[in-house]
Formats: sequence, structure tokens, C-alpha cells
Amino acid sequence: MSTPPEGGGAPAPLPGRRKLRHELRTPLNQIIGYSELLQEEVTDLGQERLLPDLQRITAAARTLLELIEQLFAADAVKPLASFDDAAHEPSAHPGAPPTAIRDITGTEEGAAAVRSLPADFGAGRHVLVVDDQPRNVDFLSRQLERRAFQVTVTHSGSEALRLIESTRFDLVLLDVMMPGISGLEVLEQIRAQRSAAELPVVMATALDRSDDVVKALQLGANDYVTKPLDLPVVLARIRTQLELKRAREEIERLAQDLDARNRLIRSAFGRFMSEDVVQALLETPEGLSLGGTRREVTILMSDLRGFTSAADRLEPDEVMRLLNEYLGVMVEVIDRHQGTIIEFIGDAILVLFGAPLRREDDARRAVACAISMQQAMGTLNAQLAERGLPGLEMGIALNTGEVIVGNIGSMKRSKYGVVGRHVNLTARVESFGVGGQILATTATVERAGPDVVTGPGTTFNAKGFADPVEVREILGLRDANLFVTREEDALRSLPAPLPIRLTPVAGKLLSEEEVPGELLRVGEKGGVLRAALGLKPFDDVRLRLTGKDGSVLEDDVYAKVKQPEDRGWLVRFTSVPAGARARIAELLR
Repeated sequence: MSTPPEGGGAPAPLPGRRKLRHELRTPLNQIIGYSELLQEEVTDLGQERLLPDLQRITAAARTLLELIEQLFAADAVKPLASFDDAAHEPSAHPGAPPTAIRDITGTEEGAAAVRSLPADFGAGRHVLVVDDQPRNVDFLSRQLERRAFQVTVTHSGSEALRLIESTRFDLVLLDVMMPGISGLEVLEQIRAQRSAAELPVVMATALDRSDDVVKALQLGANDYVTKPLDLPVVLARIRTQLELKRAREEIERLAQDLDARNRLIRSAFGRFMSEDVVQALLETPEGLSLGGTRREVTILMSDLRGFTSAADRLEPDEVMRLLNEYLGVMVEVIDRHQGTIIEFIGDAILVLFGAPLRREDDARRAVACAISMQQAMGTLNAQLAERGLPGLEMGIALNTGEVIVGNIGSMKRSKYGVVGRHVNLTARVESFGVGGQILATTATVERAGPDVVTGPGTTFNAKGFADPVEVREILGLRDANLFVTREEDALRSLPAPLPIRLTPVAGKLLSEEEVPGELLRVGEKGGVLRAALGLKPFDDVRLRLTGKDGSVLEDDVYAKVKQPEDRGWLVRFTSVPAGARARIAELLR
């Protein structure tokens, strides 16, 4: 019999009485658990006639539990705080009583809590139950399997470690006190290989073993339950840990999705824009969302002159090698000037300055980029000549205006694109230029700065624009000492004017009017002509040369009017078929 402490108060519980209470409660809890399990099973089987007897067994066991609690009331262990309140923190006094959940075993409250759990909340989850008491293992496995868990059981710590090494489990319910390797030793070895997030472990410990609880939490246990096991509490702890695990898995999935999104952005944009622009997209949550924004940008559009006719004379692999080499050089230049390549359209390139990132010097960088692109053509053509490939000429247009930019397409397939009338205007301006030339609208020239050096210009009416559009040729940036390298075509005066036939070209359409004219001077890339036809800079014309015998050649030469010269007009050839090229070569000999 215990002696009351000095000053009165409840007597300290005796270890023998605690053990006796534990031994009496354990089988009664198992009886209640099995009887409730059987009640569920007979209901599922339609054998409700057996329910009254099972309910009487349950009620009798609960009554006996109440009597035991009354008997041991004087030695009852102090109520323990909930796990959520304090169990995560080690006790400041190692000898202090453990904390544990409120015992609701054998009560209507507990039965209702079990019934409230979803019948299949364990679907797709694999639990390992480790306990050296076969009755505990059998009871838990039955209850878990009824809730759609896949359950593996073992009575040995060493066997548990072997199973964990070879099998993927979602949770381990691990008894502390086991012969051989203890539950704490098993936990320590688990945590050496698997984190608490990867494999949750719920420890089962005796109600009065606070040191076990503290040690288990220090070793990395996710939670604990006290023995004798309380089914509602065990199921609640398991459900909580599995939901946390599911949440962690979802976070990992989202992290993987974010990584995949970042890889997609780098794949979609990394080859077409500078690294700082790509990084800015990665830091923008809506980086790949569909939709667009309205903003002012400077548009650069470049196109090769005469490439189609050159391609007809080459083998397919030579054409692609030539085109890829040209595009590779241009991409490097565009990237240095922080432009965004929107699209390759055959041998044409569409570039934005001001989207997706806007900078104060967008127009100026676009001008500098265009000049650098034309300068790079000289080096590229020298390399192509060494390999026996034909030289290339490129025209460039620049225009600044408001457009809509963003991701265009569907959720399955989309691209970063641009739409608006200023895109069409840029294409129109680009069609005016000839090889080696840069044409820009006045909007771009004004925004690029006062040191922009320009050449001759012209105006034209464009669809969607009320006022005439003025364009000027870009020659350089004075402050940057950056200028277009101009290769002058040596024109030879002909001994006698060469008769020609001349037809105006409007857009893609030939005029029905064909007038006679004369070619006064000629070079490899152009010449000077006169005709009874009103011409102006940037007009397109079709020429038909005459042969030695005076007959008109069938090969059509296309040219663009540059400027008036020597009582005629200086033109630049834009397309010269093989037959006409041979005739020009004869004239130059």
C-alpha cells in the first residue's frame, strides 16, 4: 500500500498496480474492437440477427472497463496533453510523466469517430505493422484492411528493417518494446535511410513511458500512440500522417511541375532570346499563360534577297546548311542586342525589342542590331565563298508601334507571338528594301536618338493608317561609331543603250501596262534605266532584256527603284534568273 506524500494529496501510483491496470485493459480493448469489427461485417453480410448478441458483448466489455477505471482511480496516471499541444517538444524534466491523447476507447464517442472515417481512406496505401503481440497485429491489420489499406505485418524489428529495404511502404506503425531489436533501434536505422517526410513512422508506447516518447520524437518519429491501443486514436493518427504525406507528395509534384515549366520556358525561349530575358520569364508566375498585353515595341523584320532562286540551283542539304549557317550568325547578333526572336519564316526573321521585357533603349538597340546584322553579312559571305556557296543579301525593316504580344494558341500547343497592324506595316516596309539596306519608319528613327544617320526616304499610304507613312534608310549610329558597310556596285556605261521592256509591279501583281525603255548603265547588282513611265523610289518593276539579236529574253528580271540618276533611275536587281544573268555578264565583258 502506498504512503501519501507529505502535505497530503493522491498517493503515487505503484508500478505493480500500473502494470495490472494495463494487463486488464488490453484484452478488454481487443474484445471491444473485435466485437465492433464483427458488427460491421455481419451488417455487410446481411446477418443483422447477430447484432444484438455482439452489442451485448460490447456493452459488457465497456461496463467492465468503467469498473476497472473506478478501481484504479486513485492510481490513475495524470491526463496527458494532446500530441498536437506538447508531444513534439521533449520534456524539460526527463522523469516527468509522458503526454498522451485522451482515452476514448470503448465509448460511443470513440465508435462514432471510427464510423466517421471514410470507408476507403486507405485505398492505395501500404502500411507496415510491427508488434510482437500477435493479437495486436491481427486486430490492427483487420481494421486497416477494412478501410482499404494494404497491410504487411511482422513481429520482429530485424524483419521490419528487411521489409522496409525491399518494399515501398506509406507508413510504419512501430511498437517500442520488442525482443531483440527494439522499436527505437529500428526507428534509428529507418531514419538513417529515409526521412520523416518520405516514410512516416508512428510509434506505439506504454502509457507511462514518457522517456520512450521523448526518445522516439528525438529520433524522428512522426507521431505516437499509447498502449493499450485506442482504435479511434490509432486511425486518426494514421490518417493525419498519410494526409501530411500526401500533401508533401503534392508539393513535390508541384515542384516538379514548376521545374518542367521552367525547362519548357528555356526550351521555348532560350534559343531565341538572351538569358536575362529567359530568367525574367522564369520569375514571372504567368510566364507561359495564354493571353496577351498591349504595348509599344520596335519590330525588326529581315529577309534574304534572291534566296529562293539561289535555292533552286542547290541541292536540298546545301540549301538547309546555307540557311542554318545564316540564321546561326543572325541569332548571335540579335542575342547580343537583347532582341526576342518571335519566328523564323523560311529565310525571314521576325524580332521584337520591348517584349517580353521593356527597356528605355528598345528602338536604339533595334537600330544597332540591324546595322550589326548587315555588317555580319560581309564575314558570312566570305566564309560561304571559301566553300563554293553563293553569297547572300539581306534587307531589313524597322518599325515602332503598339501591338499585342503574348502566348498564342491552345493549352496543348502555343507560342509567344505578336499581332497588330504595326506588324503588317513592318512587313510592308521590308518589301521596299533591297539587299544590304535598312529601312525604318520615322517613329523608330525618332525614338532611336538624335545620332541616327539616315539616307533618302519616301512616303506611302498603308492600309489601317490615315496619314502617309514615311520611311528612311538607316546608315549608322554616329555616337556608337556603327555604320552600314556599303558595297558599291561598279556600273559600266553601255556603248549604246540596251532596249528593254518594263512593267510596274504593285504588291504581288504585275501591271497590264508594259512600256519600252533603255538600260544605260549596268552592273552585277543593278543599273541605270530610263523609260516613258512615272517612277519613284521604292517602286518595283519587272525588266525584260534583249539579246544580241534584238529579241526579248523570256527570263524576267525584277528590280527596285532606288533614286533618280543621270536623266534616269538607279535600280537594284532583286531577282535575276540564270539566262538574264548570263546576258548581264556579256554586257560587262
